[in-house]
Amino acid sequence: MTTAPCPSCESDLKLDTTHRQNEIIECADCRSELEILSLDPLLLALAPEVEEDWGE
Repeated sequence: MTTAPCPSCESDLKLDTTHRQNEIIECADCRSELEILSLDPLLLALAPEVEEDWGE
């Protein structure tokens, strides 16, 4: 199990080995959606907002 701080609220998140790079997870404390950027070392970032493309 690996831990990393939430980029939004700084609480420690514990991730096990079942998670994958680019997966979206949720912080249990602040409910922010986070993207796993890297597994070794564990690096998290706020997930990008979904944007509408207006058919372009």
